[in-house]
Amino acid sequence: MIDLRALRENPEPFRASQRARGADVDLVDRVIAADETRRQALAAFENLRAEQKQVSRSVGKASPEERPAILASAKELAEQVKAAEAASSAAAAELDDLARQFANLIEGAPSGGEEDYVVLRHEGGEPRDFAAEGFEPADHLAIGEGLDIIDTRRGAKVSGARFYYLKGWGMRLELALMTAALDAAVAHGFTPMTTPTLVTPQVMGGTGFLGAHSDEIYYLPADDLYLTGTSEVALAGYHADEILDLSAGPKRYMGWSTCYRREAGAAGKDTRGIIRVHQFNKAEMFSYCRPEDAEAEHARLLAMEEEMLALVELPYRVIDTAAGDLGSSAARKFDCEAWLPTQQRWMEVTSTSNCTTYQARRLAVRERREGGTSPVATLNGTLATTRWMVAILENHQQADGSVRVPEGLRPYLGGLEVIEPVGATA
Repeated sequence: MIDLRALRENPEPFRASQRARGADVDLVDRVIAADETRRQALAAFENLRAEQKQVSRSVGKASPEERPAILASAKELAEQVKAAEAASSAAAAELDDLARQFANLIEGAPSGGEEDYVVLRHEGGEPRDFAAEGFEPADHLAIGEGLDIIDTRRGAKVSGARFYYLKGWGMRLELALMTAALDAAVAHGFTPMTTPTLVTPQVMGGTGFLGAHSDEIYYLPADDLYLTGTSEVALAGYHADEILDLSAGPKRYMGWSTCYRREAGAAGKDTRGIIRVHQFNKAEMFSYCRPEDAEAEHARLLAMEEEMLALVELPYRVIDTAAGDLGSSAARKFDCEAWLPTQQRWMEVTSTSNCTTYQARRLAVRERREGGTSPVATLNGTLATTRWMVAILENHQQADGSVRVPEGLRPYLGGLEVIEPVGATA
């Protein structure tokens, strides 16, 4: 939720934010008008209610001759108060509906759409020159099938398109990634958590996921619950309706969960393999901090993501995502994209967003400070996910079909250095 007082007092930054996102700029004026209507309706209700109380108090002091007229006036006022209260509630609901359509105020993100990101830097060295090594790289699915560690055919047989099995060293490689992420998070002071993957509409909506892309979310109408596409949702709801003590610094959590996404808008995109699937595992960082500390906390989360990418020895680039490609909750977002040799493109593997106070306002997460309570800032970032296996398999493949295990993951795989091809079972 945006800061209505800030919008009312200085609407131009909000207009600029909407313009940069390619969103509806006129929404600013509609929200301001609805806020004025709400405040007028509330004032009218409160004035009538005060008058009603005054008249009610005068009944006992009135003479028998005056009392009938006063009672009639009180009755008429009661009807007026009831109508004014209904009008005030309706105006508040209208304002809330409009305000919830408003995306977060961007902070430093480039203007434009999906292709207007800014590349901040390249890391991890130059991508391998497979031609110089004398062989054509295979894609991750061909490698995975050759090693008998990924089975999409049986995944589709059991659950449909975009499902898969991870087998043997495939399952263990994913677990190694997640466990390495867990160790990294704990080393940086994060509290590890296994989170619920079903949440209420209030929590899902509070994090900003029930807007334009709500069709990407699995919904269970019989239970009125949503399957989460990231543990960010459950972690954001963890402290809903609470007042936090951040005097000792941010509260930092790492959620380990299975995630579910409908991929409703992904028809024809990344249909081969496990790049874009309906179910995957993810280690997600989440931080509650003071708004003035959010920018530094954002840099901290990005640095941790880059530590993990260095651990698995992937060439990657860091991009500053354009405003039009941000989720509604994010004020700014940095993505790390690993090189995908067989597609000659960069593929997103991590994302970290500064949501400022947007989610906290919706979920009533506050901090007690001098003069009262105020919303905190929330931030999130990916520390590892199943998709990383795509980049690991392709970048570390060898000419004989084997895959070299990055040194940073070997302790989690019993010291295994190479995953060797095996005969696939029928």
